[in-house]
Amino acid sequence: MAGPDTAELARAAEAGGADLVEIGFPFSDPLADGPVIRRAAERALEQGMRTAECLQCLRDVRTAVEVPLVPMTYSALLEAYGWERFADDAAAGGASSLIVADLPVDVRPELPRVQLVAPTSTDDRIALAAGSTDGWLYLVTVAGTTGARDELSPALAPLVDRARKLSQVPLYAGFGISTPAQAAAAGELADGVVVGSAALQAAEEGAPALERFVGQLRAALA
Repeated sequence: MAGPDTAELARAAEAGGADLVEIGFPFSDPLADGPVIRRAAERALEQGMRTAECLQCLRDVRTAVEVPLVPMTYSALLEAYGWERFADDAAAGGASSLIVADLPVDVRPELPRVQLVAPTSTDDRIALAAGSTDGWLYLVTVAGTTGARDELSPALAPLVDRARKLSQVPLYAGFGISTPAQAAAAGELADGVVVGSAALQAAEEGAPALERFVGQLRAALA
């Protein structure tokens, strides 16, 4: 989540082996997020992290790490700031792409972004999302919010199977992946994993703890 310590945490994630860093731009009503990310968003807002400050944070992180950076937020923030203005300012600040969690694939198709699909997505929607996604397709492993879970969702394997048949883009699985064992299991199906809530929990203990956690995920995926 964007904040005063994001650059330090991004360096730790990169040192641990992260291939990409997602930076949350906080929103007051994050419908797709579970309690950990909601709390992080609330803290960020209390720290004064509004859109302009988040974009400055993005620029600061860009000077600190070399891995791709992907801001993640909600469509209301872009609507308020200006769609084209946000896309231009994010790109100028070093963003490699965007994730807009609640923006349907056929709305604002001119906005380059990583598309999300879920177990409830139809084949037609998966094909449409894969055809317009920016680089890779984000597989939401559960029909619910983000957050750590006790086991890998059984819905992931059939979702990967359908996406493989409908697209040629890399598939990254996220939502609910919180342990090295879960990451390893997801990595046997998809091309990579996205870990949010568990990484934020590790980051609450400081940058060294985050680096260790990311390193454990990296080793599990090797």
